[in-house]
Amino acid sequence: MALNRNYILLFLFSLVMTVSGLASMPPIDRDEPRFVQATKQMVETGDYVDIRFQDASRYQKPIGIYWLQSAAVMLSGEGAEAPIWVYRTVSALGIAIAVLAIAWTGTNLFGANAGIAAGLVMAAIFATAFEGRDAKTDAMLLACCVAAQGALAQIYLASRRNEPVAGHLWWIFWIAQGAAILVKGPIAPLLSALTIAVLFAFERDGRWLAKLRVGRGLALVVLIVLPWLALITWKSHGAFLQQAVGKDMLGKVASGEESHGLPPGFYMLTYSLFMWPFGLIAVGAGLQALNRLRDDPRLRFCLAWYIPFWLVFELIPTKLPHYVLPAYPGMALLIGWLLTLSPQDANAPLRRWQTWLWWSTAFGLVVVSLGLAGVGVGAPIYLTGTFSWWSIPAAAAALGAGYFAFSRRLQVPLHRIAAVAVCAGITYALLFGVIAPSLKPVWLSPAIEAAVRANRPCDTTVLASAGFHEPSLVFLVGTKTVLTDVDGVARHLLADPACALALAQVGDEQKLNGLLAAQGKSANRVARIDGLNYSSGDKLSLGLYRVVQ
Repeated sequence: MALNRNYILLFLFSLVMTVSGLASMPPIDRDEPRFVQATKQMVETGDYVDIRFQDASRYQKPIGIYWLQSAAVMLSGEGAEAPIWVYRTVSALGIAIAVLAIAWTGTNLFGANAGIAAGLVMAAIFATAFEGRDAKTDAMLLACCVAAQGALAQIYLASRRNEPVAGHLWWIFWIAQGAAILVKGPIAPLLSALTIAVLFAFERDGRWLAKLRVGRGLALVVLIVLPWLALITWKSHGAFLQQAVGKDMLGKVASGEESHGLPPGFYMLTYSLFMWPFGLIAVGAGLQALNRLRDDPRLRFCLAWYIPFWLVFELIPTKLPHYVLPAYPGMALLIGWLLTLSPQDANAPLRRWQTWLWWSTAFGLVVVSLGLAGVGVGAPIYLTGTFSWWSIPAAAAALGAGYFAFSRRLQVPLHRIAAVAVCAGITYALLFGVIAPSLKPVWLSPAIEAAVRANRPCDTTVLASAGFHEPSLVFLVGTKTVLTDVDGVARHLLADPACALALAQVGDEQKLNGLLAAQGKSANRVARIDGLNYSSGDKLSLGLYRVVQ
């Protein structure tokens, strides 16, 4: 009964950690609006097989996340007009499931306190706080990965102890793999394959894999994945496989895709931010586990979960911080494991290189804590010219999380882990839920949407935009929004002079009027929007125009 209560409380704690900002944060360019707009078009058209952004195919990722977001939209009762928070609830739920799954895994490997600690860590690190508020694939992928790896860990451990393997575990493993493939392709299978390969290389014994029932499991995965894959292959005439596998996946492996090519070491540099505020505690636990690698198969599994996946993604040229998110739960488990040791064993001296690594991570913790506090104070002043009183508790909470997480003793008690998590939660609530939404100059698309709504001459009005082509504009203003150049804007206004609206840079106003003058027309600027396009770093002055009647 107490165990069930722990799971429920952790699940609710995770939801509370991500709820702030779900509604107040505008769509975050550029990936999130592409996902939600593709889902919105599914709802508008009733086509739940094909994936499109306006008229272009969007075959980088499979269908899973779009189906889940479509279900959220339908449950909201708002249809295609559903606001961004409806789509984001899928990600918040994904993080909560991952928290629940890691607590379940930690409890079965190391005990109830270890499970609680692992759950608190997963709910409170910066990576899950951000992805839980971002309507993309990564939060739900994490849930699938943790479920699959949790089941795999328990099958492995039971086999090593010559204990019977619970019959439901192989079902969980393979269903999670199938669901993960539908969400983001082969990431979860890769994670499990790397874990198994490293364990086999260390132990030279793969007999326990028979407990996975590979034949039945693969058949189950095919049953989950194949129906949609066959339909989209037929409907797209093979373009989905060509784009998703040939271009997106293999392109990222071969070279830096989408301007995200970076050398090895990137994930080491970003670790302190995306594992904040638990990066230092996790490193201490990981180093102690590494020193006991031969003594405990549970530690071997956790390290095999994290290290090979991290190394592979360090070697792949295309890098984004969330790519290694599925590896972080392995470190969260080790924080829980360290609680099970006596203080003397848990705080045993580290080797010289390990001490250097620990202090380097401690430096990272200090830098990130100060950085988050500085952003909370400085961003409103720099971008809006005003001081936000919310900056004070946000900065205090960030510094508090860093203070509680900076412990010279490697074993951090559960109550202190909880204090770190609470401070981190307050930080995220204020940064994502209050401060970031108040930075009006960087949220150009909502300002444009408000101007269009205030100046829409007809119910059928369509906007054409030159000089601002962010996907969030399409999601907020409408699927029919035309992304074009100044010539295209002029043609759009001339084609429907009574109802059309156009967006262009104020600096192009003379050119626009020159194009319209050739047809005896002129444009009237009905609104001006000034701000910063944070995706490109450009300062923009945009005008909203309609033809003078």
